[in-house]
Amino acid sequence: MKNKEKILKEVSLKDVRIDDQFWNRRLEKNHTVTLKHQYQQLVKTGRLENFKKAAGLETGNFYGMFFNDSDVYKWLEAASYTLANINDLKLSKRVEDVVELLAEAQEDNGYLNTYFILEEPDKKWTNLGMMHELYCAGHLFQAAAANYRATGKRKLLDIACKFADLIDAKFRLSEHKGVPGHEEIELALVELYRVTENDNYLKLSEYFINNRGKHYFKKEVENLSNVAGINFEQNIENFDNFTMSKYYQEFFLDENNKYDGSYAQDHLPVREQNEIKGHAVRAMYLYSAVTDIVLETGEKSLLKALENLWHNMTKKKMYITGGIGSTHDFEGFTENYDLPNKSAYAESCAAVGSIMWNHRLLKLKKDAKFADLIERILYNGLLSGVALSGDKFFYVNPLASDGDHHRKGWFHVSCCPPNIARLLASLQKYIFLQKEKNIFVNLFISSKLNAEIMGHKVTLLQNSNYPWDSTMNYKISLETSFDFKLNIRFPDWADGADVFVNGREQRVKVKNNYLIIDRNWKDNDQLKIVFEMPVKRVKSHPAVKENRNHFALIRGPLVYCLEEVDNNVSLDEIIIPGDSQIKVKYDADLDGFNYLEGKAFTEKHSNWENKLYIEKREVVYEELKFKAVPYYLWDHRDPGQMRVWLREYNK
Repeated sequence: MKNKEKILKEVSLKDVRIDDQFWNRRLEKNHTVTLKHQYQQLVKTGRLENFKKAAGLETGNFYGMFFNDSDVYKWLEAASYTLANINDLKLSKRVEDVVELLAEAQEDNGYLNTYFILEEPDKKWTNLGMMHELYCAGHLFQAAAANYRATGKRKLLDIACKFADLIDAKFRLSEHKGVPGHEEIELALVELYRVTENDNYLKLSEYFINNRGKHYFKKEVENLSNVAGINFEQNIENFDNFTMSKYYQEFFLDENNKYDGSYAQDHLPVREQNEIKGHAVRAMYLYSAVTDIVLETGEKSLLKALENLWHNMTKKKMYITGGIGSTHDFEGFTENYDLPNKSAYAESCAAVGSIMWNHRLLKLKKDAKFADLIERILYNGLLSGVALSGDKFFYVNPLASDGDHHRKGWFHVSCCPPNIARLLASLQKYIFLQKEKNIFVNLFISSKLNAEIMGHKVTLLQNSNYPWDSTMNYKISLETSFDFKLNIRFPDWADGADVFVNGREQRVKVKNNYLIIDRNWKDNDQLKIVFEMPVKRVKSHPAVKENRNHFALIRGPLVYCLEEVDNNVSLDEIIIPGDSQIKVKYDADLDGFNYLEGKAFTEKHSNWENKLYIEKREVVYEELKFKAVPYYLWDHRDPGQMRVWLREYNK
């Protein structure tokens, strides 16, 4: 690794144990409910059966969407992460059985994709733009890397390497040119390289990244009769009757019927891109991979592009929940400041992808602003995607609803549920990072870190009642005293912080949005940090049209919303004055949460007396109390309206 000494290092999942009042129940549900529920769906919907057919163990045609293999791989990845810290013999056996099935289905030359094996074996690699062939391979590679790290077993890794070698020979080492339509394999190849130290996988990732923007999909659009899957047609969520030929042209041709590759980030070479465009999940996976390449090589031209793209996304194209991709039309980004609320797409998979990208940027840039965004997405745009029960999910995460949007147990296109599961199963890796004599604390999740710094064993215990309380307590356990730095994120929601070491207040430096406590640490040293956690009213940029004369409520990492079940009038009629004293209160319902309560007004309807218009001075206001709950909890009770952006009182 050429850039190794400059970046922050991940901590092994096995070296971090979470014991957190907020997260324990969610992670336990992910383990005991979500993984079981999703496996049952893999069986019920024919996803696993496709592998049995490909292996010759059963007869029949391919069933479902052409990228359904990827859901099996994401489930394997989530299950593998879970097994890193939990001894679950039944889950372990289930994982081994699925891995054995993949081995049976894999062709002798390494190829593994059940759609093409069963349906169009002679048209492999002919439809890279839409058929997700390389995308599915990428999820296999990520699952293999996770499984090997968690279990030390090589079988899935060997399957992945055999397929990766075939792809390398097909693309980088031959005359067959092309890039993935749906990015994913690029970042997965880097993971495979890090596990195996096989340089070919890193080179193949660079090959796909360096060749993006050369309009390879244009040739496929111009020769649709010769590509795989062109007659594929199914009824699916969000697209009704999905017809391959129709959507291929709609996604890759502009209004003048000319090629436009921006949907798949193929409009410009990556180094020339400065505005984030196209399908949001594709973009997140691509830029995660590009960041990985910079982490490995230190290439400055790619870094400059990443900085421009991140700035454009976070300053002009991101919801306050961290959600991205505002349009249903192609699940992606539109023009700057186009952030509608009720029709927001904000796909759960895009939230996962954004966390992945920001985690890589955090390792690269060593700036806690990326951890701030990880936290915002995690507690809002991502956590809203799975119900407290663990078996219902949001594909789409709007910021307003009239009561007709609800979580579902599964989807015909079900990329989001296993994506959420694998993120939660790997939550440990987002809490801490290391570099030489430094420990970086990025998320305030109660946990224990076992680390080694300059040959010294260190145990760091982090404890809090976060996100409801802003006091963070740390205990350091050492065999011998020595000097090292604790870098504690100074969150963007905090107005100030008091730092105490062994009960004595300390003055500390802030660098790159980290509080830096540099000292000779001794066994049983205690560190306490008390952040100021006020309720904040947040405004949108004036160019976000729907949010003019509205504001949102934030406390700590949480975005709050109004739900009809808590408020006795239509939410659009609630107006909150600037002098409303907003109080923080506790509700024991839904696993317990803090809600916000304050004074509000509505316009008295009876004052109109059958008039359509009256003068403003004639309007009479009635006072009431409003109740706002954390956004991630919405749609857990009686159905009804929901609003994140609230009307300002302008009497």
